[in-house]
Amino acid sequence: MTFAQTVFLPVTPDEAFGLVTQPERLRRWMTITSRIDLRAGGDFRWTVVPGAYAAGTVTEVEPGRRIAFAFGWEGHGEVPPGSSDLTITLEPAEGGTNLTLVHAGLSPAQEEDHAQGWTHYLGRLAALAGTGDAGLDVWVQPEHFDQIAGADASFAVLDRVLAAVTPDAAARPTPCEDFNVAALTDHLHGSIVSIGTAIGAQFPAEFPSSSVTFDAEARLAVVIQPTLEALAHRGLDGTVDMGFAVMPATSVANILNIELLVHAWDYASALGRDLEVSAELSQYVLGLAEETITDQVRASGSFAGAKLVDESAHALDRLVAFTGRVASRG
Repeated sequence: MTFAQTVFLPVTPDEAFGLVTQPERLRRWMTITSRIDLRAGGDFRWTVVPGAYAAGTVTEVEPGRRIAFAFGWEGHGEVPPGSSDLTITLEPAEGGTNLTLVHAGLSPAQEEDHAQGWTHYLGRLAALAGTGDAGLDVWVQPEHFDQIAGADASFAVLDRVLAAVTPDAAARPTPCEDFNVAALTDHLHGSIVSIGTAIGAQFPAEFPSSSVTFDAEARLAVVIQPTLEALAHRGLDGTVDMGFAVMPATSVANILNIELLVHAWDYASALGRDLEVSAELSQYVLGLAEETITDQVRASGSFAGAKLVDESAHALDRLVAFTGRVASRG
């Protein structure tokens, strides 16, 4: 079976090609994280929703005109990586580009599932091309999580805030004492690299430890993608040598979830924005924080004492209060 759909994008074919191939653009409408080796024979991996990873091989590339993939899903017995054919073709049209997506090699049931998914995401792509913002993807906030899917979902929340961090925000204060936005980015970058290194992440040969032009999203995305990929592939069994201590892998994953979501709140507070996050994810990460942030951890200086907050407050308020911050949702 084959699914096919065409959408009109009010951008040039070259711009449309960027939207479907560049990780920083893919994150705006379809993926949480992504990597792609943009050449025939190169591999790709996209975190589409928490815990769901599309992967395979690029089979054709014609910049501005066409890209094709041998496509599938990690851990999916019926549609494994490389088992189906996905082709995106771009044709100039008056005022923009017609994008046609064809997904072939599916069973009838698989075609029905993928039709729902592609219709959802092509709608988001058209919204992005038309307005510059596809909005929060409701599919990245499911009701149930484990520590791997929770980390994916927490980064989805964080990345949407990071996209709003402009260079002139670097000096803004944050709820983290002594950290402005630039220093918070340094801190979070270091935390992600430390965790990623310990769990076997393969970082690019050169990734920005600092930048002349402040770009918080680009700096963090390039290290979180391999870290989340390493976590998904490694799993939660056994222990991890963090250098300063050997810890259960579950505890390391807890820390990553907390760092991503709580610092998302810090960035949002610095920008004067409400954080777009579900109560389910907030409650889940609060549970991880309650397991992880002990009196001994607070005594080390990593977290201040918990702040008082009403038990009926939103789970996000209770999470940030538990980490020693003053909740201030508008």
